[in-house]
Amino acid sequence: MTKLIGLVGTNSTQSTNRTLLEFMQKHFVNQAEIEIIEITDIPMFNKPENKQIPASVQIIADKIEAADGVIISTPEYDHAVPASLMNALSWLSYGIYPFVDKPVMITGASYGTLGSSRAQMHLRQILDAPELKARIMPSSEFLLSHSLQAFDLEKNLVDAEQVAKLDGLFADFLTFVTIMKQLNHAHALHKKEAENFSWEAL
Repeated sequence: MTKLIGLVGTNSTQSTNRTLLEFMQKHFVNQAEIEIIEITDIPMFNKPENKQIPASVQIIADKIEAADGVIISTPEYDHAVPASLMNALSWLSYGIYPFVDKPVMITGASYGTLGSSRAQMHLRQILDAPELKARIMPSSEFLLSHSLQAFDLEKNLVDAEQVAKLDGLFADFLTFVTIMKQLNHAHALHKKEAENFSWEAL
């Protein structure tokens, strides 16, 4: 069975993005194994002199490396992803490169009407950075607006149209993961490029 990581893109304890991933974990249980990962224990990125990666970051990196793909669900703060998610991705591209060529599906939930659309665009730019080099599924935005009203007491999505859209996008993502496994001939080179990249050398 396909093994995926569901990365909660916030350190908030009450995020509907976590609820969305929990719904996906339950709803797609017969199609994929989704392990939900939190970023709450990751310290502030500080580029340590000894280049030592915090244990909490290494654990997440190892899980991403071993997974077939990653789902990131992000809220939107000031037209961007949360600082906590940017912080996590900074660590996950500092001397370790688990996202290189890794298939990624982006989802997002927000209290307002736009469903984290600008944060998702921002996240795509970040994941395309030389040290990350993720493979983001194209044309695949899942934008959950008015997310406080989107779930019932059992944390199920209540809008049948939204569920149908998510079903379709998730099926596409599983296909995307399968295709990306076949496009791995340059993976070692991509990993080396990420390792050798330096902003100071530009």
